[in-house]
Amino acid sequence: RSMALYYFSPGFLLKCELSKIAMPVILNEPLSFLQRLTEYMEHTYLIHQANTTTDSMERMKCVAAFAVSAVASQWERTGKPFNPLLGETYELIREDLGFRWMSEQVSHHPPVSAFHAEGLQEDFLFHGSIYPKLKFWGKSVEAEPKGIISLELPKHNEAYTWTNPTCCVHNIIVGQLWIEQYGNVEVINHKTGERCSLIFKPCGLFGKELHKVEGYILDKSKKKLCAIYGKWTECLYTVDADTFDAHKKSDKKNSEEKKSNMQVQYDMPLPDGDTVQVIPGSELIWRIAPRPDNSAEFYAFSTFAMQLNELEEDMKGVLPPTDCRLRPDIRHMEKGDIDSASAEKKRVEEKQRLSRKNRSKSTEEWKTRWFHQGTNPHNKAQDWLYSNSYWDRNYSLLPDIY
Repeated sequence: RSMALYYFSPGFLLKCELSKIAMPVILNEPLSFLQRLTEYMEHTYLIHQANTTTDSMERMKCVAAFAVSAVASQWERTGKPFNPLLGETYELIREDLGFRWMSEQVSHHPPVSAFHAEGLQEDFLFHGSIYPKLKFWGKSVEAEPKGIISLELPKHNEAYTWTNPTCCVHNIIVGQLWIEQYGNVEVINHKTGERCSLIFKPCGLFGKELHKVEGYILDKSKKKLCAIYGKWTECLYTVDADTFDAHKKSDKKNSEEKKSNMQVQYDMPLPDGDTVQVIPGSELIWRIAPRPDNSAEFYAFSTFAMQLNELEEDMKGVLPPTDCRLRPDIRHMEKGDIDSASAEKKRVEEKQRLSRKNRSKSTEEWKTRWFHQGTNPHNKAQDWLYSNSYWDRNYSLLPDIY
């Protein structure tokens, strides 16, 4: 918790860019941020499910659940992923889940990670770029994941876009670390005009709202089609909008009565069990995959996350030399050799700084290999677009970054 090195006078709130600060390796988990992004794909079955239905509202339920499931892996993950080096890449092929994924660190200052995934049956495209804007607020670190996420379903000629909620890690100086996600997420179907407007609720005074997500699917005239509710750490349900509104009204009245007898504010929300109050008539649309029994001993990783660093013999001659699996500091950290991991982290970061310094002395500019800047075709915003050549396996001109 190197944050304790900072001095805060009473009442003073400091906001700073943490992406430019070298953090002790002991604060990390043995994954690069590029690998952490790949965890978006853990619940890919929701995309396949969306493809099977002819009803656009049913597809929106699946896509909205996929958008929520993408952040579910962050539950209790208080270790910081390694900052990717400029030009670092990661690929993952999962035939059992029906996709292949590749990503590249396309910028270092500011840090931008671009990714592109495609269904092995050419049944979907999932792509985006993430610029994690980090802020330090005294006792907490807030990560606002700026950038656009797009999902295309060619079978239905549909495209969806959204942005992720803000993630905050609390008690970084003293106390038990805990994570919350908050903010608005709007999933837009650019073909039909339908949208799913979700609120990731902040914890609140007594922790009652912790992990809660709720919102509505709206048609193009903003009429409520149905409600979605649940917790991003556990599950999501859908129910008739009127039924949901009536339940909320009743629940609010009961809560106000209980609050009148409570006056204590907690530094950490009290555990509320792993249950969501199910409204009669609700339909389950997503449930988080259970974590292995030994997850707490391995950085709170899910089974999916535990497999991300796997380096099989037949991969070694195929992977580009920039792949995260070949990064020495992460490898040492995974083996529990903290001293070697720290030394290697320092070495590769210094190597990166030297390369940048040398480029600044010449006319040479850094060129991304697998992505280029352009306009997102669905919402016309600036984005990083895949250049379609990674899987040709021509890696002869890649930089030596490790």
